[in-house]
Amino acid sequence: MLLRGYGEDPPTAGEPKLDSVARTRTSELGPSARPVAVPDDLDNPSLPKARGRVELPFHIRWNGPPITYDLADRGDRARVYEQVLREGTEDDVRFYVDADELRELFDELVLPPKVRRAWARWLRRVR
Repeated sequence: MLLRGYGEDPPTAGEPKLDSVARTRTSELGPSARPVAVPDDLDNPSLPKARGRVELPFHIRWNGPPITYDLADRGDRARVYEQVLREGTEDDVRFYVDADELRELFDELVLPPKVRRAWARWLRRVR
């Protein structure tokens, strides 16, 4: 199904009108409606962890071309943590985020307020 833009032919039967697309964020739509994945067992030493160079899956890094990050590099690790904490599932967080390194980097991470609050609660519990 093709969504037509303004100034083009009107939609044919069965096609949605572009003006029916949500134009604002509500409590039911948008980033604020998405749950924040905060697994209780993140600091479990038996969990497998990503190491070295990684490329994040599309459901985490869905914007832009694929990028390879080096988790041994502090700046790259911070960018991975920001994306995984914002977009990842509990399994993603368990795999890509090391609890000790998160404690060290947390104050430097650029995170939406809802994500920062959720992870700040976790940090208070585990410190």
